[in-house]
Order: sequence, then C-alpha cells, then structure tokens
Amino acid sequence: MANTSSRTLRLLSLLQTHRFWPGDELADRLSVSARTLRRDIDRLRELGYPVEARRGIEGGYQLAAGAALPPLVLDDDEAVALAIGLRAAAQGAVAGIEESSVRALAKVARIMPPHLRRRVDALRSMTQGPATWTNGPNVDAGVLTTVAQACRDEERLRFAYTANNGERSARHVEPHRLVALGHRWYLVAFDLGRNDWRSFRVDRFDNLRTTGMRFSPRELPAEDAVAFVRAGLDNLPTRRRVEVLVHAPAATVTSVVGRWATVDEVDATTCRLRMTVENLDWPALTLGAVGANFEVIRPPELLDRIRELGDLFTRNTPDARSKGA
Repeated sequence: MANTSSRTLRLLSLLQTHRFWPGDELADRLSVSARTLRRDIDRLRELGYPVEARRGIEGGYQLAAGAALPPLVLDDDEAVALAIGLRAAAQGAVAGIEESSVRALAKVARIMPPHLRRRVDALRSMTQGPATWTNGPNVDAGVLTTVAQACRDEERLRFAYTANNGERSARHVEPHRLVALGHRWYLVAFDLGRNDWRSFRVDRFDNLRTTGMRFSPRELPAEDAVAFVRAGLDNLPTRRRVEVLVHAPAATVTSVVGRWATVDEVDATTCRLRMTVENLDWPALTLGAVGANFEVIRPPELLDRIRELGDLFTRNTPDARSKGA
C-alpha cells in the first residue's frame, strides 16, 4: 500500500478526472478498504477540498466547487500548458488580466521542478510572433516543446511532413525558431535535404524525433523569423491581398486588428489597412469589429462577401424571422 501522502495525492488526482466516483471503484483503484478511503476523504476536506459524498448502494464521491481554490495537482504536460498560457496572458493576449496573470505565473514558476521550467523557458525563448488565439489546427504541446528545445539546444530534427498539396516527404533540418502567427504554429529551419531555408507548419509534422546531432547556427536570410514566415505566406497562390481605407484613427484600428494586419496612418482620421488572408471572411468580420466607415481598395470580391454576410445577419434578426413566418 502506498504511504498516506502519496495515496492522498493519488486520490485527489482521481477525483479531478471524474465528476462522480462510486465508492467501491475508487477504493479498488487505490487498493484500500472503504474505511481507509473515508479517512483519506476526510483528510482532503481538512486541506480545503470540498468532496461531496453520496450514501447508499449507489454511493460514492465527487469533487465539488468550493468557496476558495485549494492546491491543484497537475501532471507535467498540464503544468507546462498552464505556464505557457499564463505567459501569453501576461503579455496582453487576453485584455484585462495581465497583472493577475503575472502574479499567478510567479507562483507557478516558483514551485515548478527544474526539468519542467526548462521546457517552458525553451518554448518562450524560441517562439516569435503574436500568440495564436484563434481556431487554428491543434498542435500537440509535446511537439511544440520538443521543437523549442531543439531550437534552443541547436539540435537537428527529423520528421515526416505533409505539404500543402498533400505530398509527404522526410525532412532533416536545423531548427531556428518557432513562430506563432495568425492561427498556426510554424518552424523556421534550414532544410539539409534542400540546402535552403524553409518554414514548416507544425500541425503537419508526423513522427518527429530528435537526433542528438548538434549544429552551428546559420544566418537567417530575413530580418527575423516572423518576417521570413510572412514573406513565404504572402507568396502562396492561395493567399489574397486585402487593402482597405478605414475612416478611423490608426490607433483605433490597430487596437482591434494590429496583431493580424498592417495599419498605416493616412491622416488623423483615416488609415490604410492591409492584410494577406486565405479567405475573405476574416477581413469582412474584422471590418465589422472596427465599426467605422471604410472603402475597399482590393480585392473587389471582398465587397461581395461583406454583402453576403450582411444579408445573412439581417435575415436572422428577430424582426426578419417574424416577417418570414
């Protein structure tokens, strides 16, 4: 039988994974008697965890919401994810919680084991570009930290890669930086097989592995990794260049779209908005979020998409639906 402290932590971990645990199943998981389980539940309550009990044949336990937040039990991946999220929030990715995020991050960092702190620091120091707070493709946190550590340690990587046209190939690279841009993660690296610099979408990696082989850093042919990725995206045939004259101060527009677009001041009340996108939904909705008059310079299809979305929203207002009925 495990000692009392480790068993209590195991019990807490189990309670955090299920909404309700039957008592006999929980005792069986911990290899203890029902009496010992009750004592362990009481110990958690003394520590501030609100564990509710249900009596009878179908009795059991569940962890309820409490009046205060007791200590949390996190596995390695959860701790890394928490620290990364707090770093992004502290940098203003979510408005209004920067200060509290810094305080929370300081508490997490203070108790984080050295090996986890190194993972978090690698991902932070080896990532450039704004945070990705949109509905992009999922990327495994373990893949991100592995790539970040390889960038930091100057260690070559191998992986299978699926290109935009569906073609798969084996890649052997010298990783330079991770870039969080728009709603995707990219790796900027020197491709040894192509003898040239490339940017790779991390969500298209498969069978990623480190090689243990170190390399001497090369000079990137761009101002920085973000500029390198942007240049490659702008040259893709599927990308659309958008240019709009917005009748609002540049600072006002930048506060809404500054992460994802270029905003140049024309005069005190007008600015020029430029974006490169895969489809026209994003700029149409962005202009709506700005809430100012505008003139579309290019492409003309953007006006068509704005009209389509406007018609869709209008048809689904309560007044429009009642008339249709």
